[in-house]
Amino acid sequence: MPSQSISGAREHAKIIVVIPTYNEADNLPGLVAELHALAVPGLSILVVDDNSPDGTGSVADALAERLPGVLQVRHRETKDGLGRAYIEGFKLALGAGADFVVQMDADFSHPPSTIITMLDLMQDYDVVVGSRYVSGGQLDERWSWWRRFLSWWANEIWSRRILGLNVRDITAGFKCWRSSTLAGIGLDRVISNGYAFQVEMAFLTEQLGYRVKEIPIYFEDRRIGKSKMSVPVKLQGAVDVFRIRYRHHRVMAQPAGRPAPQSQVVVQGMPPAVPGNDNATDI
Repeated sequence: MPSQSISGAREHAKIIVVIPTYNEADNLPGLVAELHALAVPGLSILVVDDNSPDGTGSVADALAERLPGVLQVRHRETKDGLGRAYIEGFKLALGAGADFVVQMDADFSHPPSTIITMLDLMQDYDVVVGSRYVSGGQLDERWSWWRRFLSWWANEIWSRRILGLNVRDITAGFKCWRSSTLAGIGLDRVISNGYAFQVEMAFLTEQLGYRVKEIPIYFEDRRIGKSKMSVPVKLQGAVDVFRIRYRHHRVMAQPAGRPAPQSQVVVQGMPPAVPGNDNATDI
């Protein structure tokens, strides 16, 4: 299958897709197949599994044997949280020399084909976000009104206003990062472990002045299995927003080579947002 078009310097870039897993044995083979079918030069997959009782780790190992050099597996001894799984995966990707790091869920909530668009935009941005809450973004029609309300409230009313962010989908779990952006954020200072991890990364990204691009996606409900979002996790995430603001409110250092004094968040089809204006996986 011919490779998809990747513009500019990304044609020869090293791209690692980090996928944290817990009980995703039924979803993982299909997702890996779709990612491999993209035939993006330099793209490989890193599965970070938290000792899933359904055997996801063994499934990942079998896939790695079939796709040597394309898929690697990091086995963690216990279920230690989404945030720590991503941090470990990011560090491994940076250590492996990745130029770009993609984060995504294993349950098909995030469309793999969007990675092509994300990579094509990385020439001009430091992180590209697959967003449910920009023009053209959609939620699965099967979501209940309560789930839609909770997600909207968590993003637009709670997290976004308390933290003063411009990005619309603060809890988005589908992103493409420059490796230099992850290094500049300083992964060791990211302490949120649940779904607040996404919020903390979004806050640090804007505080440090990185260029953010949101593009619309269709957020599909998981195809197989049950959501891991429990009420305690949601409540903890809400409380963590205050902790994130307190911990990082003085973070003002500029990324190397970025002269702009403020972050720039660009929504596809809209002009750049003005900083300060109010306009997990994903909540």
